[in-house]
Amino acid sequence: MALSSKANEHASSLPGLLGTVDSLISRFESFALAAGVLLMAVNTVANVVGRFVFQHSIFFTEELNRILIILITFAGVGYAARHGRHIRMSAIYDTLPVASRKLLMILIAAVTSLAMFALCYFSLRYIGKVANSGRVLPALQIPVWWIFVWVPVGFFVTGAQYLLTAVKNVIEKDVYLSTNVLEGYDETELEI
Repeated sequence: MALSSKANEHASSLPGLLGTVDSLISRFESFALAAGVLLMAVNTVANVVGRFVFQHSIFFTEELNRILIILITFAGVGYAARHGRHIRMSAIYDTLPVASRKLLMILIAAVTSLAMFALCYFSLRYIGKVANSGRVLPALQIPVWWIFVWVPVGFFVTGAQYLLTAVKNVIEKDVYLSTNVLEGYDETELEI
């Protein structure tokens, strides 16, 4: 049963090619977040042990953690969008009838998708400028632009997730916050 729920965790409710893309994005986000958090924990613990037990820090710990923070942040943006956990200002939205909320959700998802794709484009241009500068990380001696590669990837994945949410709202009768999350409040949530 645990294996079945794991398989369903990445299953998409979208049809055909869109569902395949959605599932692949879900797997990528989950792997990137899990690997990033685990690597950061192992790296930090190893550095602490090295410093206090062997009196020598790992020379690249700070740089590696900086890389992993960027990875986790930009993989997390897509993950939050996938699970409908983004911040919403819904006072006016919640008072609208279902048809208006649906149209507004399609508009919000489409505009947010365009914004994410635009940020992806601008971050790629920035990475190009950093790559042309020839800067390298002092400890790891890798080009600085490598650590920023996760930024456009995260923006692209988030843009794709919002685009898929807009499509989901176009093809389904219900209102979706993401491809798998219906709008509404959980029974455990209190409305203030």
